Amino acid sequence: MKCIIYKISFYYKELQIYLENHISKQKYVRIYIYIYIYIYIYIRILIVNLPDFRLAQIMIFAIEEINRSEMLLPNVSIGYQIYDTCSSRMSSMSATMGLMNGPEFAAGETCNGQSSIHAIIGETDHTASCECLSNRKDHPSFFRTISSDYHQSRALAYIVKHLGWSWVGAVNSDNDYGNYGMAIFLNTAQKEGICVEYSEKFYRTEPEKLKKVVDTIKKGTTKVIVAFVSFIEMGLLIDQLNILNITGLQIIGVEGWITSKSLITPKSFQVMGGSLGFALRKINLEGFSDYVVKAFWETAFPCTQLKGNSSQYVINCSRYQDLLALKNYNEDVPEQRYSSHVYKAVYAVAHSLHSLLKFLVNNILKYINDNALKKVNFTVKFGDRVWFDRTGAAVAQYEVVNWQQDSDGSLQFKSVGYYDASLPPDQQFVLNTENIIWARGQLKPSSICSESCLPGTRKAAQKGRPVCCYDCIPCAEGEISNETDSNNCKQCPGDLLSNAEKNKCVLKAVEFLSFTEVMGIVLVFFSLFGAGLTVLVAILFYRMRDTPIVKANNSELSFLLLFSLTLCLLCSLTFIGQPNEWSCMLRHTAFGITFVLCISCLLGKTIVVLMAFKATLPGSNVMKWFGPAQQRLSVVAFTLIQVLICVLWLTISPPFPHKNMKYFKEKIILECSLGSTISFWAVLGYIGLLAVLCFILAFLARTLPDNFNEAKFITFSMLIFCAVWITFIPAYVSSPGKFTVAVEIFAILASSFGLLHDPDPVLSEDLNN
Repeated sequence: MKCIIYKISFYYKELQIYLENHISKQKYVRIYIYIYIYIYIYIRILIVNLPDFRLAQIMIFAIEEINRSEMLLPNVSIGYQIYDTCSSRMSSMSATMGLMNGPEFAAGETCNGQSSIHAIIGETDHTASCECLSNRKDHPSFFRTISSDYHQSRALAYIVKHLGWSWVGAVNSDNDYGNYGMAIFLNTAQKEGICVEYSEKFYRTEPEKLKKVVDTIKKGTTKVIVAFVSFIEMGLLIDQLNILNITGLQIIGVEGWITSKSLITPKSFQVMGGSLGFALRKINLEGFSDYVVKAFWETAFPCTQLKGNSSQYVINCSRYQDLLALKNYNEDVPEQRYSSHVYKAVYAVAHSLHSLLKFLVNNILKYINDNALKKVNFTVKFGDRVWFDRTGAAVAQYEVVNWQQDSDGSLQFKSVGYYDASLPPDQQFVLNTENIIWARGQLKPSSICSESCLPGTRKAAQKGRPVCCYDCIPCAEGEISNETDSNNCKQCPGDLLSNAEKNKCVLKAVEFLSFTEVMGIVLVFFSLFGAGLTVLVAILFYRMRDTPIVKANNSELSFLLLFSLTLCLLCSLTFIGQPNEWSCMLRHTAFGITFVLCISCLLGKTIVVLMAFKATLPGSNVMKWFGPAQQRLSVVAFTLIQVLICVLWLTISPPFPHKNMKYFKEKIILECSLGSTISFWAVLGYIGLLAVLCFILAFLARTLPDNFNEAKFITFSMLIFCAVWITFIPAYVSSPGKFTVAVEIFAILASSFGLLHDPDPVLSEDLNN
């Protein structure tokens, strides 16, 4: 009795929808016809479930086709028995076990006491697609013409990913169908970078769990719900959402409920409008419409044209006149999406039997389970190829349907794409988003936990929340991210710097002492001014070259001193400008050699002064040991030592241009690396040694008479020279960037001007007299 009551309530709803969508469109159909059909259908419902009855008709239709075929199972007829499970698992199990074992269900006597039925086409329940049935060890004899939910569950994740949603809720039936399907979806979603805000489940007999699911949906922040539930659970969920007026949700569904006409009503459309989901393909079985409609009309409305008796026709058919207008209506036949699968299942059994009858081997039952159905591979008349994969399932082929309302107000399932696992990976999933009507007719909803992190920022996970929930942190100095939603910032190469937006690496500013900047211009000016002044003194010396005092004062050393001093002043120019390989080698070696030459000349002049004073003493012959030849030789010897040091420096580890990126993060210092620091300090040390020696000798000669006052000037020049270079060392070490070069040039110019202070005091004294 419970089964009958359930059928009545369920099919009343189905009938109501059918009448609203179809009968009401025929303006000439009167109200009494509705009443007649209601009464008729209710009577029929007490006997059989209409959708299941339709599928039973498909099976019979397929069997009759096979029995008429001369190619498939010739001279063999297929029989069948059909039992109603009354939507009860226990009834279904009882019928199945009876078919397999009991003689009371078998048609006729069997010689071995076993049932003559060797293939069972299961009941019309979507749970046949459960992935749990793919285990061939546990279910070696189970085959299905519907695909496993493994594919549908993965396809759900793909459609969510394709639509740019990363934050979804998940609801499933608390049974094998829902639990296995949702587990596969969650695993695929994680791999695709989709986060699930919540995952809830309930069963039709658990109202408290259903209430918890609805409360979770209401409190959740996501607007996209993946519902892997069966038809009955979905109906209960829709009712609760309607009661609480929870609208604006974008529901993603499965074939178990997405195309159920009993669910798509004006009331349910308020919360379910715009739903998307995967459905079995609609396939029109050629000839079935005529077969089933003809049988229906001949049984329900026995109105036929009798030969030669028009009056009897009027009597029999006049009362059905309004209904006869619907006699050719068959638009709802293709909507039976499971029909083709029943049809293919019957043909699969027939083809396996056809193969078996060719061999007539023993243990037919074992062979059909283990071999025959596994090897089935044929094409049915509507073009589908039927074969079973290693799990005993058919290839996955789905339509993507969208709950839409037409302009006339009718509610429809519109196809907006497909999923076909038999195609190449890049062609398996197609979705026409421009044809989709979203929830409540609005724009495509956005469902993300956190807004995308723009280039220049990186994602930082929020503690205790899914990976899709994050904060956007700006990249640090010198780092960039040039993609949306970057997990990490990338370090810019050493010669590049991140721009202000931190989305691009740009060249760092290059710094070196340039001829065009103010500091460079000033230093060039003083360098050229000093060189010009030195040349002017040399010209004066040259003009006075024939005077006795110039001749007496060793004009050769004076001219050599002025020449070397000019080189000292000009060598500072090599420190200005962008460093290159030659300028780096030239600037330090030229500086070292010219300064040694200059100091060697001063040292020679100092010795000459001392020797000249000593030579005036009675009995002294010192000057013969330090005459012009010895003076020239001493200058050459002192300078040659420095030249050797420089040659070794250039040979072993010469200076080279270097990009200093350590001192400043935001710019590159172009400088000359010393190469061998030992050689550099050896050059400076040698210059310092000669300068100290010259200073000591000049200091000893400071008490000479005023006519020999050159030693005083040399002492002062050496004092300036030593002071400059002593202070140069800390200033050189601590100065940043181009200021290091500027300090070095300043030291060269300052010490050179200090040496220029002593052109030839003896000559000056002579000119004054």
